[in-house]
Amino acid sequence: MDSGVALLTIFILSIFVGFEVVSKVSTVLHTPLMSGANAIHGIVLVGAILVTGSADNPLTIALGLIAIVLATINLVGGFVVTDRMLEMFKAKKPAKPSSDEEAKK
Repeated sequence: MDSGVALLTIFILSIFVGFEVVSKVSTVLHTPLMSGANAIHGIVLVGAILVTGSADNPLTIALGLIAIVLATINLVGGFVVTDRMLEMFKAKKPAKPSSDEEAKK
């Protein structure tokens, strides 16, 4: 029971520390951090695939498949967020006049 309480305490403290660390990061550094996080999520996905591939127990296979699905969602979501953040740094193109505006001239 003591180890369970210790693990729960570490988990809760890591949530607070993670929130504080991420909230203090400047906006300019978010994109590189997301790229690094995507690399870690890719490693987690490969690990989940390897563990599930060598599993013999049906419960282990089911948990491995759940881990693969969640890691895939996390990885794809990270790339989508990174892509959206990089779009914010691109220069805006001037809007082309529509054919109605050209006809009025």
